[in-house]
Amino acid sequence: MLLISCPNCGSRDETEFHYGGQAHVPYPENPNELTDRQWAEYLFYRDNTKGAFAERWLHSTGCRQWFNMLRDTVTYEIQAIYPMGTPRPDAAGRVTRETGTASLAPDSTTTGTAAPSISGTSLPAPDTNASTTAPEGATK
Repeated sequence: MLLISCPNCGSRDETEFHYGGQAHVPYPENPNELTDRQWAEYLFYRDNTKGAFAERWLHSTGCRQWFNMLRDTVTYEIQAIYPMGTPRPDAAGRVTRETGTASLAPDSTTTGTAAPSISGTSLPAPDTNASTTAPEGATK
């Protein structure tokens, strides 16, 4: 199971997220002018790369925000997580010129800006005096 680091909520279990398909698939400029074949290619044809692959993910049980992830399809290693609408980084973390189709407006639900900032928060220090034994009556 993957441990995915949501840009808004931090690391969470993979079961909190929904896969949204390949990232950076631009919407056609004139969809009414496309042939049936071209429209089908836009809707259904996606890359099937072995290695680094840009994906869209939704944190469906958390902040409900979309974000992009660069993941290796062979090792499942997560190489980068970045906001919608920003260029795709390569495997080394450098930004490429490819762009997404998401809105960059501050009120957009696809940019991840609607969630509260967690930059000033921190987790409390662990209690060193906490008991490591189960309470009386608990079962294993």
